[in-house]
Amino acid sequence: MAADPSPARPPEPEPDASGAARGGRLVLWGVAILFLAVSMFGGHRGSFPAPRATPASGASSTGSPSAAAGLPRSEPTRLLIPEIGVDAPFTQLTLDAAGQLQPPPAADTNLVGWYAKGAAPGERGTAIIAGHVDTKVSAAVFVNLDQLDAGDRFSVERADGRTANFVVDSAETFAKDDFPSDRVYADAARPEARLITCAGDYDHTAKDYTDNLVVFAHLV
Repeated sequence: MAADPSPARPPEPEPDASGAARGGRLVLWGVAILFLAVSMFGGHRGSFPAPRATPASGASSTGSPSAAAGLPRSEPTRLLIPEIGVDAPFTQLTLDAAGQLQPPPAADTNLVGWYAKGAAPGERGTAIIAGHVDTKVSAAVFVNLDQLDAGDRFSVERADGRTANFVVDSAETFAKDDFPSDRVYADAARPEARLITCAGDYDHTAKDYTDNLVVFAHLV
């Protein structure tokens, strides 16, 4: 498979009028897709379609006014998904020297990563949360992510003491060579979240899974 592009390091986000750092969501398009190009098992970098230069608007604001407006920006500290027994701390997903996003450390199987220069969970926009389905030695935090259905709920505890509660809209699997980046990473007009992991068959030659599972959710 062809190597994925390596865009330049994105700029730091700038605060908006409300004081929430939302500028980083625009750079989400330039780097978040690179995370999926890193196998959560073998470290293979696959090829993916490049995101559009300008992110599309996400879903329109719906639900209660407070949910539509979202919460102030605050770092997530813990992800709780009772339906599948997830109770995991967060780590920030960072960029390497080449400007590529690094996956969560594989040594800790009960750990999820958050793209810290995108929206924070609960903040207006699209928050990206990623985790391993397994490692070379055992199952990992998102091994049962495919069991989530529309209507299931999960929550994110935050550093400001608030909890962002989400409801699942859908859970969909996409081939890695046909990944809909414009849909998954669109900057939403309401607070949304994406839970992402690997899925499908494991290709031992490519040292990568064939698919990605994406859970789409919004703040309630």
